[in-house]
Amino acid sequence: MGEETLVPPAIYYVEPDCSLDEGRSEAEMVIFSTIDDLLAKTCIGLDAIDVLITNCSLFYPVPSIADRIVNRYALRGDIRVINLSGMGCSAGVTAVGLARNILQIIPSESHVLVVSTETLGPNYYKGNVRSMHLGNILFRVGGSAMLLSTCKLKARFKLAHVERTLVGANDAAYRCVYQEDDPEGNIGLTLSKDLMAIAGDTLKANMTAIGALVLPTSELIKHFLFSTARKLVHRWKIRPYIPDFRMAFEHFCIHVGGPAVIDSVQLGLSLSDEHVEPSRMTLHRFGNQSSASAWYQLAYIEANGRMRKGDRVWMIGFGAGYKCNTAVWVCIQPSPNANGPWASCIHRYPVDVSKEG
Repeated sequence: MGEETLVPPAIYYVEPDCSLDEGRSEAEMVIFSTIDDLLAKTCIGLDAIDVLITNCSLFYPVPSIADRIVNRYALRGDIRVINLSGMGCSAGVTAVGLARNILQIIPSESHVLVVSTETLGPNYYKGNVRSMHLGNILFRVGGSAMLLSTCKLKARFKLAHVERTLVGANDAAYRCVYQEDDPEGNIGLTLSKDLMAIAGDTLKANMTAIGALVLPTSELIKHFLFSTARKLVHRWKIRPYIPDFRMAFEHFCIHVGGPAVIDSVQLGLSLSDEHVEPSRMTLHRFGNQSSASAWYQLAYIEANGRMRKGDRVWMIGFGAGYKCNTAVWVCIQPSPNANGPWASCIHRYPVDVSKEG
């Protein structure tokens, strides 16, 4: 990661301030600024928001973050409010899928506001178990706000598919990302040594499901023939056929869980360096922003002028539980400007991160 990533204000102190008040201040700093920016860009009135969905895994105060947003913006009294917690870095896609489902059953041209963030200060690990400091190292401050609607008038992207794969019935998968106490009673995150293998298997299951919806017929036939041959001809060690997802998508937004995660997905899907550039550059500039990081990657693609009308985007998120959630977007209208999070620095990117640890 580069030197411009943002750590929570709580750890600026000699003794990190992990209090509830500091956590609320951090959450409000991120959430209110992203919502204000969204409202300014869309020019939508607050009364037009019918549903509010928020997701923040590790910070769940009472009243909830969603309630605080309702209070801050004086939203309608009949607004539907959902607050998701504990669902990990893929919860942003979960929230989008939930928004889609709700939009299918409420009046047409309704609007759903989805806010994704992670509040880090109250969950800063202060113990002495070295492996549990990984969360302190990787995670950085960030957030996103998006507006989903069945109204096509101002839409810039169309949500084509959402696919969720949960393998939490398996004990090893359930515990591979686990919040727990260390021997001294400090709360932190533990990552299992089997995490990468479990993530790979979960992604394969998700690929199988989403592939049937997005891959061209030629790739589906190849996959069927190879799978049949592997079952019938046991004496030959036929390697499994990995469909070419580059034929289904122009852009990929891969969870920025770390360089190893990006490398693994790139290798498994045979992606080029340009395909994974949004992920690597987001990790370098902003760090791992949990569920919000996918939207920083999408903003990177647009800021670089690479998005075209009709382009397809595959968002891939991994999260505790263990789950792999993916979303497929189709560009309707690219952004006419790059005034998002990359506005002040896109001229410096991409940068060479090959020598960074």
